[in-house]
Amino acid sequence: MDSVIEITGLKKKYDNKFELGEIDIDIPSGSIVGLIGENGAGKTTLIKSILNIIKIDKGNIKIFGKDYKNENVKEEIGVVLDNTFFPELLTPKDINNSMKSIYKNWDSDLYFSYLKEFDLPENKTIKSLSKGMRKKLEIATSLAHKPKLLILDEPTSGLDPVIRSEVLDIFLKFIEDDEHSILLSTHITSDLEHIADKIVFIDEGKIVLEKSRDEIMDDYAILKCDIDYFSKIDKEDILRLRKTKYSYEILVNEKQKMSKKYQDCVLDKISIEDLMLLMIKGERI
Repeated sequence: MDSVIEITGLKKKYDNKFELGEIDIDIPSGSIVGLIGENGAGKTTLIKSILNIIKIDKGNIKIFGKDYKNENVKEEIGVVLDNTFFPELLTPKDINNSMKSIYKNWDSDLYFSYLKEFDLPENKTIKSLSKGMRKKLEIATSLAHKPKLLILDEPTSGLDPVIRSEVLDIFLKFIEDDEHSILLSTHITSDLEHIADKIVFIDEGKIVLEKSRDEIMDDYAILKCDIDYFSKIDKEDILRLRKTKYSYEILVNEKQKMSKKYQDCVLDKISIEDLMLLMIKGERI
């Protein structure tokens, strides 16, 4: 499968000593890749680097096999950032008029169909819209010029569960063929369990895990045991652990093997949120 984004050796350092990298990521065409991590871990820095919003210190970024600074590449990318980028005195109708002159492939009919689907008023100023309505407007705008790649930073933040579900369905429809892809950074990790093909976990500027969603859900688990039983757990089986007053919660891999090895313990299914919390907050052995 062809790559839509290829990143090799990317580094970016700030004066506050935060450093991203070195980052190597390959995002295949036709996939949804979820980007997770704490606030300040480097997700937004990575996205802004890909979009050439900030200057990187080192590394190479290719989009559709071309240098990421290539002007033709921008036409093929739809973007939703964490904060709205529209002037607040504009209306959704004004945005349509502006975007027609920016994007060659801008489709006004498609744009207004999204406004209708998202129940967005055409003539109210952005200033008067709620946070959720602004987010829906950004999503409609990102899709209306028919991009091949969506780069999304917290695209469902502020949306109620029903609208969030509808937006996720739109994203799934978007990647039905192998020519469209999505890079999606979000704190709503349950969304990724529904739609992501691959998870990239960034912590303190480094990639600490990069696996398919199915690998994570099928291979990882939380092993629970009481304090007395803990001494029987092989230390090499412990990826991270969290101690409570009466028991241990242990992040393990190779779930099937662990279930046979520790039959006296409870082995719980893991969520992406559980994995992230244990990887960040859990103790190492």
